Amino acid sequence: LSSKVAEKGLTLVATRLYLKGSIAKVEIALAKGKKLYDKRESISRREMDRELARTAKIR
Repeated sequence: LSSKVAEKGLTLVATRLYLKGSIAKVEIALAKGKKLYDKRESISRREMDRELARTAKIR
């Protein structure tokens, strides 16, 4: 896993958390980061949702 994380664009992500008595176990996965156009799309969606929430709150 450490060699894969050293590669460009790969990271370890915690997917689940288990509690077994007094021990916490974490399930991890190897994931790729978003591309620049995906990030822009996510940001624009988030901004639209915020704007809709603001207008709904005002009414």
